[in-house]
Amino acid sequence: MANHINRRVFIGGAAAATLVSGRGHAEPILTDDGLYKEPWFLESFLDLAEDLDGAAKAGKRLAIMWELKGCPYCKETHFVNFSQPRIADYVRNNFEVLQLNIIGSRKVTDFDGTELSEKALAARYGVRFTPTFQFFPEASAGLKSLEPTKREVARLPGYLRPDDFLAMFRYVREKAYESKSFREYVKSQTG
Repeated sequence: MANHINRRVFIGGAAAATLVSGRGHAEPILTDDGLYKEPWFLESFLDLAEDLDGAAKAGKRLAIMWELKGCPYCKETHFVNFSQPRIADYVRNNFEVLQLNIIGSRKVTDFDGTELSEKALAARYGVRFTPTFQFFPEASAGLKSLEPTKREVARLPGYLRPDDFLAMFRYVREKAYESKSFREYVKSQTG
């Protein structure tokens, strides 16, 4: 599988140097803000409607991963869950993951055009724990008129073990949220 470089994905420099021999994927990078970041995470202008529409054009779904410097479960998500190629490959191939800092100050443009800090955006969506993943519909049309808490189709608050973590991404990709809860979905997969 060839790597390609564009605005949305950049693998090079430090990321390329961290490739682990024989594992077929890059290790997470510790960024200046103290968060670990997968080299395949979305590089964004932080305009959520643009990011969602860009993901849709690529045949993917948009997920936001909220993190905090020093969060042990965020680190676990990177070094346990995303370290498994079956998980990293599924997520990378089916989702654009935008990493945001729950106490961050970068300006983000919400679906309704409101520009606010990462911290204010987290508060607007009621994100209180890290890691938290928010999953959004396939298109941004109609989202601007909804209350922020009604815009996402699913949420993963906190850490899940690898199998359940992967199941959540499958749940969203398969649009199972339209007919059942995540708990019912997991039960149907194991039953």
